[in-house]
Amino acid sequence: MENLNSNIQKKKRIKLDFKDSKYATGKRKRSIAKVWVKKGSGNIYVNGLKMNEYFKRPVHQIIVTRPLEITNVASNYDVKCSVTGGGLSGQAGAIILGISKALISHDENLKKSLKKDKLTTRDSRVVERKKYGHRKARRSFQFSKR
Repeated sequence: MENLNSNIQKKKRIKLDFKDSKYATGKRKRSIAKVWVKKGSGNIYVNGLKMNEYFKRPVHQIIVTRPLEITNVASNYDVKCSVTGGGLSGQAGAIILGISKALISHDENLKKSLKKDKLTTRDSRVVERKKYGHRKARRSFQFSKR
């Protein structure tokens, strides 16, 4: 019975105060991230949860913190993200773009280092649509001579 109750409990979402912060949006695949950045102690919240609770895989955690690590301001800013759509990989990519844009609007001097690592441009690749007469976007049905 205890296991059932522990599984049912929802993770506690934190109400955050982000007044006097800079806002930016980032997009990747089907994901849209709204990002607020302000001076703080280096906490990152995604949809009201700590980043480590939302993104379980270390790869996604590294991806999200990349703009802050490149500019050496990881412990200087607090980040709040609201992400919708897509999967975790696309959401992490959307958050990167949002954080980069918000950091640039906060401090224009960071633009050079972020642009060098191509973190200021949107990755426009999306899933190719399926064509009729094909099994997938490009994969055809198996050809049979007889």
